[in-house]
Amino acid sequence: MFSAMCGRARLSSDVSEIKIVFGIPPERPTPNIAPSWNVAPTDPLPIVHYDAKAGERGLEVMRWGLIPYWAKDIKIGFSTINARAEEVDTKPAFREAFQRRRCLVPVDNFYEWTKRRPASSPTRSRSPTGA
Repeated sequence: MFSAMCGRARLSSDVSEIKIVFGIPPERPTPNIAPSWNVAPTDPLPIVHYDAKAGERGLEVMRWGLIPYWAKDIKIGFSTINARAEEVDTKPAFREAFQRRRCLVPVDNFYEWTKRRPASSPTRSRSPTGA
């Protein structure tokens, strides 16, 4: 089981490569977003989603984080960047979005900062397959 939580992400792939890997038709719009090695919560990231009207996948840029419909403040998006697979369908903050608005966030790695004196350092998390 891969259960590491994250505070930063790395996106080194070009969005045109992402379109090819996920089978997004070439005529679909290609968002303009540069690779980043230090993506923070609320930063823009490309997402892959299913466009039900068009009957195909699409690629868009959205802000990393989830703002539940019941939240009174956008700042809650900072604390809802992680969802554990075993709880995503039951936790109130994620349940509706998981059931109705799923998407893929194609990033290369996630990072969490490890606090060590005198400075902090990033610790990379990735899937067991290295993909």
